Amino acid sequence: MTLQLRTHSVDATRAVGRAVAEHVRPGDLLLLAGELGAGKTAFAQGLGAGLGIREPVTSPTFVLAREYDDGRLVMNHLDVYRLDQINEVYDVGLLELLDEGGVTLVEWGDAIAPAVPADYLEVRLTFGEDDDERRITLRSVGNGWAARERVLADALAEWKDGGGVGGSC
Repeated sequence: MTLQLRTHSVDATRAVGRAVAEHVRPGDLLLLAGELGAGKTAFAQGLGAGLGIREPVTSPTFVLAREYDDGRLVMNHLDVYRLDQINEVYDVGLLELLDEGGVTLVEWGDAIAPAVPADYLEVRLTFGEDDDERRITLRSVGNGWAARERVLADALAEWKDGGGVGGSC
């Protein structure tokens, strides 16, 4: 499955994250990819809000990992930007986090994709034609996300092919 989406504000990018949150399950892994400032943390904030997390979701760049446990599922939020080698992903306990039954998001996750289990959702955010536009590509790897393809596509239809023009969703 590959879904192409477009948003026109930070709030709309967060709304995409909220919509995805409705379909995450215990043990899910989401790899967030994109340039600095493309919206990875905004997507994570929306996912956290969709899980009912009340604590502010911030980028874990300097601490490598944050855990949010006041939502419907625990959300583990990792940032692997500062890892020097792909093998360090095992040192931060990623595989153990996946076994604990929460949802795990990894910013800069494309850098570690070869070292993770072959069942994840890649969320790639890129800059659009203006400062606020973002193009978001969701790509399922493995059977877990592929089985949710139809419901996820329906939940995200508002942002397909340039939808989601407004600031609120």
